Amino acid sequence: MHAWRRNFLLATASLMMAFTASAHAGEVPEAIRKAGVLHLSVNAIYPPMEYKDTASDKLVGLDIDLADAIAAKLGLTIVWQESAFEQLIPSLQTGRSDFILSGLTDLPARRETMDFVDTMRTGAQFYTLAANASQVPTDLCGKRVGTSRSTAFPAQIQAWSAANCEAVGKPAIEVVPAESTADARGQLKQNRIDAAVQGAETIPYAMSLEPGAYRVVGAPISTLYQGIAFRKADTSFRDAVSDVFAGLIADGSYGKILAKWQLSGNAVAGPMLNGEKRP
Repeated sequence: MHAWRRNFLLATASLMMAFTASAHAGEVPEAIRKAGVLHLSVNAIYPPMEYKDTASDKLVGLDIDLADAIAAKLGLTIVWQESAFEQLIPSLQTGRSDFILSGLTDLPARRETMDFVDTMRTGAQFYTLAANASQVPTDLCGKRVGTSRSTAFPAQIQAWSAANCEAVGKPAIEVVPAESTADARGQLKQNRIDAAVQGAETIPYAMSLEPGAYRVVGAPISTLYQGIAFRKADTSFRDAVSDVFAGLIADGSYGKILAKWQLSGNAVAGPMLNGEKRP
């Protein structure tokens, strides 16, 4: 082969490799990079994902650890701002938050205005008091079920009820809105509801705080993902964080964080974008 042809082919191959490598390459926005700070909003009432440690009054949880690990890889520090759950998405849209990592589920409706780098599998899980388990049928049709009104769980319960109760001639589940997951558990303890629903990732933690108090009912009724939410326009920033997350998976840091919070079974195998494996 002529030397010029060999050099041409090598140069072409190098260009193709560079193009492929840069296809997903991203970068931190210049303003964030110069400031060296990430501004993140968090709803710190969702253990073990994010909550306040009563002894230290510091934010702790799986999402906190993951955000810290991502920030460290990017050479940034985090300024956390506590927020109501309903204000998380507005805080992103108005620029008060650079991205959201706070127990936010990747839902199709949310993808209309945001992109998600999915970090963990989850799902809606029925549970009841262990003392009442023998009185609560697995299907829960006709029962009162409480859940946080600000989540996607009310709609998921209704969809499950339509398919598994009304469709076969059984009475529908009565969804009882609660102000929060903790409020739903409180109503359950007061016997105002028969069962409750919260994210499957939070059940082991709740059970560890009150051993023997609760029992799950059936399997999770949905398979969803939680992730890091970005503005649609921030594709380069999104890809930069996704690349860092891939590195945390590869070096074992991600697995250690999940294991710390007893959620190894909720791991994703690799970076995902909007519910799909990232190409």
